[in-house]
Amino acid sequence: MTNTPDTQTLAQLRAFARAEITESRIYRRLAAREKNPQNRQVLEQIAAEEEKHYELIYKESGVTARPDKLKIFIYSLLARVLGLTFAIKLMENGEHGAVKNYSQFTQYPTICELAKEEDAHEQKLIALINEERLAYMGSVVLGLSDALVEFTGALAGFTFALRDPKLIALTGAITGIAAALSMASSEYLSSKSEDTGKHPVKAALYTGAAYVITVAALVSPFALMHNVLAALGVMLGAALVLIAAFSFYYSVARGENFRRRFVEMACLSFGVAGVSFFIGYLLKTLTGIEA
Repeated sequence: MTNTPDTQTLAQLRAFARAEITESRIYRRLAAREKNPQNRQVLEQIAAEEEKHYELIYKESGVTARPDKLKIFIYSLLARVLGLTFAIKLMENGEHGAVKNYSQFTQYPTICELAKEEDAHEQKLIALINEERLAYMGSVVLGLSDALVEFTGALAGFTFALRDPKLIALTGAITGIAAALSMASSEYLSSKSEDTGKHPVKAALYTGAAYVITVAALVSPFALMHNVLAALGVMLGAALVLIAAFSFYYSVARGENFRRRFVEMACLSFGVAGVSFFIGYLLKTLTGIEA
C-alpha cells in the first residue's frame, strides 16, 4: 500500500523517477555500443539497478514517469564524441544530488535505501572504465598544456617584435608545426624507453595532434584579422576558452578539481605570454630591428 505524498513531495518523486528511468535507458544504450565485454556487463548491471530503483519508487509512492529522450540523446552523443569515461563521470556527478535528496524521504524508508545503492554505483563506475583515450590522457595533457604555455608566449612575443599579423601567423605556424613534431618525437622516445603500457606511436600521435590543434586555434586570429593587437586579444581569449574546456574535461574524467586546474593553467599560459611580450618589446628596442 502506497503513502499519499503532498504536492511538493510528489513533484520531487516524479523528478527522481524520471531521472532513474532515463539513466537506465542511457546505460542500456551505452552498453549496446560498448565493445569491451567487462565494461558492457557492468553497464548492463547498473541499468538493471536503475530500473529497479524506478520500480521501487512506483511501488512505494505510485509515481510514474517517462524517460527524458533529450538527456538520453545528449549523453549518448557525449559518450560517442568525448568518450565513455567523460559521459559516465559527468552523469555520476549529477547523481550526488540524488543521493543527498533520497535520504530526506524519511516517510519512505525503502526509497531512503536508494542513497546507499547510489554510493555503490559510484564505486562501480570508477572501476568500470578501461578506455584507450583515457589511457593516453597524459599524452594529450603534454601536447595541449605545452602548446598553450609555450605558444601563447611565442605569439605574444612575435606580436610586438613583428607587428604584421600575416607574418606572425606564418612564423607561428612554422614554429608550431616544428614544435609539434619535436614534442611527438619526444613522447615516442619516452614511451618506448619507459614501461608505461602505452603504444609509442599512438602516444606520439595523441601528443602531436593535441599540439597541432592548439596551434591552429591560436594562430588563426592572426591569419584572419588585420589589427595585430585585436588578433592578440582574440588569441588570448581563444587560449582561455581552450584552457577552460580542457580543464573541465580533465576534471570530470579524472575526478579532479576544475577550478584549481583551470587557474593553474591560465596563470602559467598568461604569465608566460606577458613575459614574452615584454621580451619582444625589449629586444625590438635594444636591437632597433624593424620587421
